[in-house]
Amino acid sequence: MLSLLLIATLASISTATYVLSPPDIRYESTESIVASLSASNHHGAPLPPSSFGSTPGWYFGDAPGSADDLPWLKDEVSDIRCRADPAATPASQSQSPAARYSIIFSGLTGAIQGSGYLTYGLVDTVSDCETMCDNVSGCVFFNSYHDVNGKNGSPLLTCSLYDTPHTADEATNTGGQTQPDGSVNYITDSDGYVLNSSS
Repeated sequence: MLSLLLIATLASISTATYVLSPPDIRYESTESIVASLSASNHHGAPLPPSSFGSTPGWYFGDAPGSADDLPWLKDEVSDIRCRADPAATPASQSQSPAARYSIIFSGLTGAIQGSGYLTYGLVDTVSDCETMCDNVSGCVFFNSYHDVNGKNGSPLLTCSLYDTPHTADEATNTGGQTQPDGSVNYITDSDGYVLNSSS
């Protein structure tokens, strides 16, 4: 009986301590998260997608809850361009994206592994990836693909941006990385687009 009384007393003291001093929870605003994304840290993704331990730096799409708490840039993307070059305006305002880019390859099972890496994140559509390329200073090439890696069938595309054009011969990242859930990732639907020289 005494042990039950002791347990009840300890439980009530623990509860009272928690109520009197709740944990220190800090929430960052979207603006502060976006402000932390810069060219110097590859917009939150310092390691290219093919590197062990890499993680996407951002999500640009319509359903932020689907992107595992990544910074949501849909309403903030123009801030990336503005911080990189205050005089620049998003190129997508002058021409339609379809006219601005040419497809170099499509439907491959490998993603670009090459020079000129700028950043990568997750997007809903190829058009969203085009918009990100338009708004990251120096971007002239983007690679969108499905990185099938235990995301429970996620429809999100990986969008990697480069300041150098690439070819299908450089789409050598075919996955093969063991994921936290024990599965091994692989690449599907890899498309590469280059900014037209007249844009």
